Formats: sequence, structure tokens, C-alpha cells
Amino acid sequence: MALTPLVYWAQRHEEIYLRVELTDAQNIDVHVDENVLHFSAQGHGAKGQNEYKFSLEFLLPVKPQVSYKSTQRQVNITVHKIQRGWWEKLTVQERKPVFLAPDFDRWLDESDAEMEIREKEEKRNRLKASRQKEEGFVSLKTVFLIVYNLVQFLGFSWIFVNMTVRLFIIGRDSLYDTFHTISDVMFFCQILASVEVLNAAFGVVKTGVIPTLIQMVGRNFILFIIFGSLEEMHHKPVVFFVFYLWSAIEIFRYPFYMLGCFNTEWKTLTWLRYTVWMPLYPLGVLAEGRLFLRGAVQAKIHSFPLTHIHSSFTYIYFHSHIHTFFFHIHILSLSYSFILIFIFRYFYSHVYTYLTHTLQYCALLYMYFNVHIYKFSL
Repeated sequence: MALTPLVYWAQRHEEIYLRVELTDAQNIDVHVDENVLHFSAQGHGAKGQNEYKFSLEFLLPVKPQVSYKSTQRQVNITVHKIQRGWWEKLTVQERKPVFLAPDFDRWLDESDAEMEIREKEEKRNRLKASRQKEEGFVSLKTVFLIVYNLVQFLGFSWIFVNMTVRLFIIGRDSLYDTFHTISDVMFFCQILASVEVLNAAFGVVKTGVIPTLIQMVGRNFILFIIFGSLEEMHHKPVVFFVFYLWSAIEIFRYPFYMLGCFNTEWKTLTWLRYTVWMPLYPLGVLAEGRLFLRGAVQAKIHSFPLTHIHSSFTYIYFHSHIHTFFFHIHILSLSYSFILIFIFRYFYSHVYTYLTHTLQYCALLYMYFNVHIYKFSL
């Protein structure tokens, strides 16, 4: 003979919640037929391990669709009302069934239920407004990053193509007038690159502020201080190599970042961005270092007031300036060396991580194809 389990109930304006005290319930059958809920299951209840059944005829019409969730300790049933409202009681019977009791864990008065609805609605509206604001910010940020990377890509592409074409057409003579033909666009691109420091500082992009600041300051120092203040450097071939290496690096970096704004990856571009960079960046740093020291030498030589050297003070005056000159050169060299060590450690650790993941992926593909080739050969 089937037994009746303990059933606890609570309501909201649109749902009825039933909690059946039945442990490890199996063969659960729950359905609504002509506004009567029928339940049957095997499980461990108040009378031990048995089959338990019960039926409830609701006070007002309910939807026939019933949802339930069985846990290790109970079965939770949700029934939806056809008309939204608050019921005075659960069943049509005048007397409450013996096995039925209020679920005080979920019990609310009508006023409390209405307050709960308002709180949920307010929370939903806040989440919706926050999501819309975040989506608007993300879209604006994405548009900004796309435009920025596109402008930088076009600028450095123009520099790279222009220098390449001039080298093939003019030849060696193009090495000596690079500054006068390319400097305006390079000035624009490097000034615009200062935005990258602000992007990192304000969290627009997820990158370190210090490495970005070091690269921006280093390039702008060479471009504006060494090239801009020393006319003797304008006709040096090292200007060509520095500009060419900078542009060769950036024509792969900026389109890589631009595709990242669309959550898209082009494998060939990714490979070029992390492979071509490895030989070009050290070459660029070496060219910058040579240019840096050469500019320091030029600046210090021009700072010697040789026209004011008199016979009695010639040795002392000139000797003191020589010592000051070499002191400045050593300080600048050491500073630049420490900066290079930091930059190399940061960037090459990043590239090492990427290449490690790439090689693991290639190894898995290699094993996959070898297994299939072996199966085919059998």
C-alpha cells in the first residue's frame, strides 16, 4: 500500500512551491490532470523505504506544465498559476490535508512577496542599465582602438613602402636624405603613439604601463632630441636603418591588435608578429643604441667652447671638459644598458610563453596525424 510523504508549500503571485520530504527519490512521476497534482515516487520517507503518493486539488486553475528537481534529501516541485494573484489557501478542501504544512523557509506574506517582486525588478533594471552602459563603453572603446591601430598601420606602412621604393629607385643616395623625406610622418606616428601609454594607464588595453612608457620615451627621445636638435644627424645612414626597422616592426603589430578588437586571429599574421619581431627588435635596439651614443658624442663635441681656449688655461680647461664628456657618456651608456635588459626580459618572456603554447599545439597535431597515418597503413 502506498504511503503519503510530508509536503510543505509556499506561494508567490505567479508560482506554487512544493517540497516533498523524500530521500533518494526514484521513479518520480509528477503531473497535473484537471487541476489536480498527482505525485508518486520510490524513496525513503517518514515510514522508511517505500512507495509514496499524494494528490492535491488546487484552489484555482494552474498550468498543466510542472517542473521538479530531485535532490538527495527532497523533491522540489514548481507549479505555475494561470492567473496572477494571491491565494487564501492551497486546496479546495475546507480542511487542510494532514500531510500538508507551510514551508516556512520560503513562506512570505502577500506584502512581503510584492516587496520581493519590486526588489527583483529593481535589481533586473540595474543590471540591464549597467549592461547597456558597459556595452556602450565597450563599443566606443573598440571603435577607438580600431581607428587608432588603423591610422598607425597606414602611417608606418607609408613609411615602409616609401623607404623601400626609394631604396630600389635611388639606391644608396636614399640613405642620406631619409630624415627630410620621412620625418614628418614619423613625427606624427610617434606623437600619436603616446596614446598607448594612456591606454595602458587607464585600463583601455591590458598591457603594462612601464614597458610601454619606456618604449615611447626611448623612441621620442631619439626622434625629437637627437634627430630634432642635431642637424649633423639628418644625413646619417643610421637614420634610415632606425626608421626602417621601426616601421617593419609596426606594420605587423598594429594590424594584429586591430584584428584583436574583432576577437579574430589570423594565424599567418600572428606568426609574423611574433617571429619577425624577434630578429628586428634587437637590430632596432642596437641601431638606437649606436644612434644614442653617436648623438651624445656630437652634442658634447659641439658643447666644447674651443674658441675661448687661451694658452695658459688650455690644458686644464680642455682636460676638465674631456673628463666631463666621458663621465656623461658612461652614465648614458649604463642607463641605456639597464633599460635594454629590462625590455629584453619582459618582451622575450612574453614571446617565450606564446611560442611554448604554439609548439605544444604543433606537437599535438603531429601526434594526431602520425596516429592516423599509422592506422591507414594497417
